[in-house]
Amino acid sequence: MDKFNRLDGLVVPLDRANVDTDAIIPKQFLKAINRSGFGPNLFDSWRYLDTGEPGMDNSQRPLNEDFILNKTRYQGAQILLARDNFGCGSSREHAPWALLDHGIRVVIAPSFGDIFYSNSLKNGLLPIRLPAEAMDRLFAQTLAHDGYRLTIDLADSSVTTPSGDRFGFDIDPFSRHCLLNGLDEIGLTLQHAEAIRAFEARHRQAQPWLFL
Repeated sequence: MDKFNRLDGLVVPLDRANVDTDAIIPKQFLKAINRSGFGPNLFDSWRYLDTGEPGMDNSQRPLNEDFILNKTRYQGAQILLARDNFGCGSSREHAPWALLDHGIRVVIAPSFGDIFYSNSLKNGLLPIRLPAEAMDRLFAQTLAHDGYRLTIDLADSSVTTPSGDRFGFDIDPFSRHCLLNGLDEIGLTLQHAEAIRAFEARHRQAQPWLFL
């Protein structure tokens, strides 16, 4: 997965609580097992006026112009603001895949569904918990200013506004290390590739009959 260190990104405010994973990526799109290609169907039932199905040409579908991600001022946003319990519901890993494929690298909310939070960290999406009071300020500032941006610094666990306000956030050291170095579970395993090959060679030599 891509390394995450520091991001200066455009912000989009999704002012909803209890956004579940079926809203993030509806169940009909879960047949694919690739990590890419889910972005056009992110928030599908809110984003479009018709019912989406796999294989549809999304460029020809009618957009819900009132939905926040469809507004021109938020195109290209990399930071999503949300409310309590974002990513609740089922454990589908496709939810962070869809957000990442759309271009979202950071989600900031007061709280997250536990499994979504874990899946996000494992896939390179940074979920940041901030108090409700801080979220209210960020929502207000984002809505008040076109092109509102935040700077996310993972190394020192901070969110900084254009005016210089700074909010710290907690993240466990192991998850920070993995994000900073772009290490998913496969990448972590491959760090031990030499030891794995050495074990396999010893195993083959000690018990050759298993490999006949």
